[in-house]
Amino acid sequence: MKRTCLIVVASLLVACSSRPEVVKPVADALEAQHEWVYVVSHGWHTGFVLSAQLLQSHYPKLKDRFGDAAYIEIGWGDKGFYQAKEITSGLTIQAIFWPTESVMHVVAVSQPVEDYFKNSQVEKICLGGAEYASLRRFIKSSFHLDENGEIIAMQKGIYGDSQFYQGEGEYYLMNTCNKWTAKGLQSAGMDISPIFKLTAGSVMNYLQQHRQSLEDVSYREERPPGSACGEQTGRSFH
Repeated sequence: MKRTCLIVVASLLVACSSRPEVVKPVADALEAQHEWVYVVSHGWHTGFVLSAQLLQSHYPKLKDRFGDAAYIEIGWGDKGFYQAKEITSGLTIQAIFWPTESVMHVVAVSQPVEDYFKNSQVEKICLGGAEYASLRRFIKSSFHLDENGEIIAMQKGIYGDSQFYQGEGEYYLMNTCNKWTAKGLQSAGMDISPIFKLTAGSVMNYLQQHRQSLEDVSYREERPPGSACGEQTGRSFH
């Protein structure tokens, strides 16, 4: 009986939607400017922090909501668990083992990212224009849109000046918030497999190793780490 239940659960998970899906970078994208992107870990959850100006130019509703914020943090997660005022064991079990609706959590970051998230782990990466544009398209595909193609606001967010929006795709054991971040990194052209990136630690460990490899290359080539940001040639990874 136990084995049968496990088979049924596994079958249901395999059949579940894996949206939002990875977006492949377009090699001939016109955006040539390199940009910094931050990945923030809050211990159990990861998300991206991007330039508000660059992001809001593609999301008018975010401009209306967050105004002149310097940066915007964006994360994807389980609707019930993410929005709950109190986390219960029932919510946790449901979020992990049963496909549930998703939400996007958007936060205005009005100061330097490392200062705003001083109690969280922060890694930053330098993306070329094509990779940055691809990450932006992935994030856009993570919002559920109404019939007019607009993002759908829900309740107030959980910290700072923040807001929940209706998400695209279902949250479950093999499609977590951290796998979403890994899919975003893969969309940005990074050599990461999202399949087993289910925890915040697995995502941040990958980024630490990535940063170390760049620092080693920079040392051998006698140029500062991350110098590709601001330059118009070359890629910041691989």
